[in-house]
Amino acid sequence: MAENRDVLITEMIMRLIEGKKYTSVRDAMETMHAADIASILEDCPKEQVPLIFRLLPKELAAETFAQMEEDHQELLIKSFSDSELKEVIDELYVDDAADLVGEMPANVVKRILRQADPEKRKLINEILKYPEDSAGSIMTTEYVSLHPDMTVEDAIKRIRRTGVDKETINTCYVTKQNRKLLGIVTIRTLLLAEENATMEELMTEDVISALTTQDREEVALNFTKYDLSAMPVVDEENRLVGIVTVDDVMDVLQEETTEDIEKMAAIIPLDKPYLKTAAFRMFLSRVPWLLIMMLSATLSGFILTKYEAALIPILVASIPMLMSTGGNAGSQSSVTVIRGLSIGEIETRDVLRVILKEACVALLCGLTLAVVSFGKIVFFDGGDMVVALVISLTLLITVVVAKIVGCTLPMIATKIGFDPAVMASPFITTIIDAVSLMIYVNIAMCLL
Repeated sequence: MAENRDVLITEMIMRLIEGKKYTSVRDAMETMHAADIASILEDCPKEQVPLIFRLLPKELAAETFAQMEEDHQELLIKSFSDSELKEVIDELYVDDAADLVGEMPANVVKRILRQADPEKRKLINEILKYPEDSAGSIMTTEYVSLHPDMTVEDAIKRIRRTGVDKETINTCYVTKQNRKLLGIVTIRTLLLAEENATMEELMTEDVISALTTQDREEVALNFTKYDLSAMPVVDEENRLVGIVTVDDVMDVLQEETTEDIEKMAAIIPLDKPYLKTAAFRMFLSRVPWLLIMMLSATLSGFILTKYEAALIPILVASIPMLMSTGGNAGSQSSVTVIRGLSIGEIETRDVLRVILKEACVALLCGLTLAVVSFGKIVFFDGGDMVVALVISLTLLITVVVAKIVGCTLPMIATKIGFDPAVMASPFITTIIDAVSLMIYVNIAMCLL
């Protein structure tokens, strides 16, 4: 529905542009959200994007620019005069400006930094010095700080004077002269307090904060855990360096989830959206894991060759079913555990509890599948009961082993410092295929 609306609006905008009704275009866009305008601009012909962008009011233009994909941002920057570029950079929040600098080619970065005022350039460079996946890399240095001896009246005056350039004023930070974080005060608290009350009396001292070097995914999880809209970022000496806001956290969660999904599908994570990634780049991200899994799958062929004499035709016919069931069972456990690890529901110290739970689930699943398989082979396929027993018993053991392997490998990977997502479906399926074949042929040799 939203996509159809954007198409209709884009068509309307283009008709107005063709009719040179620029005032109507400006009036229409002034009523829209920056994210919607960015989406519409990305659907417009590239030669029209600079013209439409120039019709936007200054503040709305900066907000729209921050929402656009980097290739469209680069297109606009190349079309800007120095004064136009300076206007946009001046209106951007520091964290958005730092993101822009981090994504652009070197020649574009030089031009951006030339047009930024010295203070903003210094702040951008400070953010860029932090590791890419750290809290420092996603923070903004634009926050409201208050002194502990300020009264409510003084604090509100300060907010009115300085808040217009801050990313958020809903939470203010009480600091000493050396920027040491003492507590936080919300705008709600200030509005409801007596005018002569001081910040020291009103502030909350139990502050949830992040270190500049802390992993940004941990920061994002703390936002959901403590239901925050902003979080202060401090250095090793508890000095306030910046704040992380909820809009940046949402971007982090989206990026991390996409990255995990790609790893779980045995794809090297991409740094661009799907439609903007070249086919050759996608080939390079997928082929390494396909090669690894293809070569590892030869283990299954080796097992089949070695025990070929022990496998009668009816047993051979059941191999695909056994291998796929084992792989599916292992994938269920691995995906569940990986998700639990990523959102903090499971920790590596819970490994025994996880194994016990998955073993119980595996027994129930395995018994159900074994009984159904036995009944199908004996009553519907007219198969031999001993053969049915071999296949059913293999199913039971394979499901139990697969679920235990599926839940333990991600936890082991986390413990030794690897990303657990790489232990997901394809990797575990390859292992389970080989294990299920070993179980199968050994049971067949014992019972037949």
